[in-house]
Amino acid sequence: MALASERIDALGDELHAAWCERAAIPPLTGRHPDMTIEEAYRIQRRMVSHRIRRGERIVGKKIGVTSRAVMDMLDVRQPDFGELLDGMVCDDGGQVAAQAFLQPRAEGEIAFVLGKELAGPGLTAADVLAATDGVMACIEIVDSRIRDWNIRIQDTVADNASCGAFVLGDRLADPRALDLRTCGMVLEKNGEVAVTGAGVATLGSPVNAVAWLANTLGRLGEALPAGSLILAGALGAMVPVRAGDHMRVSLGGLGGCAIRFG
Repeated sequence: MALASERIDALGDELHAAWCERAAIPPLTGRHPDMTIEEAYRIQRRMVSHRIRRGERIVGKKIGVTSRAVMDMLDVRQPDFGELLDGMVCDDGGQVAAQAFLQPRAEGEIAFVLGKELAGPGLTAADVLAATDGVMACIEIVDSRIRDWNIRIQDTVADNASCGAFVLGDRLADPRALDLRTCGMVLEKNGEVAVTGAGVATLGSPVNAVAWLANTLGRLGEALPAGSLILAGALGAMVPVRAGDHMRVSLGGLGGCAIRFG
């Protein structure tokens, strides 16, 4: 049975309250097992609308569920996306309070900065590269308002694709001069290698992930405007973090960035 608009709004309000209060909630799909992904995106929009009304601004989008391992875990064969807000930005080399999150985990990613609008559907990887001003190293701090990360795809979509915060490097590289498929990633935790990966883990290439996003949004009548920041998806497994941890990512040809949890 389709969820009523009032219930969609109530679930979005509940997720926003969980974010504000740093208090995890039970899975939405436990209460609504027939929830569709389309309904989950409507809940996401409701959740994000609260933060926009509080003064935050959308600066781009993140792509999630881009690796085969995560797709297998959630039993889906498609990525998802969420909104990036300016309140999620952390300074490279700075410190963020671990208590600002519920269940934080860190991922190494490649961020795209668009120099031109991307309006699908029908876009190719070549179109993405032509529209990209540059790519940067990124650490995404993912977080779930769903207790114990007990999620289905609908839960993470509704929860703004499990967005938490992100850190960008200070180097903007030309993606046309790099092979982003073979770009190697090393994510260190407290000076020791925690995860390694490569661009091929993200739908075969991070460029493919951005093309998927632009084409998916295009079918919904939405474009990615020039200046958008796009986090293309994890290049390796998530790493749990807590107060006192120091994370650093290094990406071949892109440099790196770091963040400390206080």
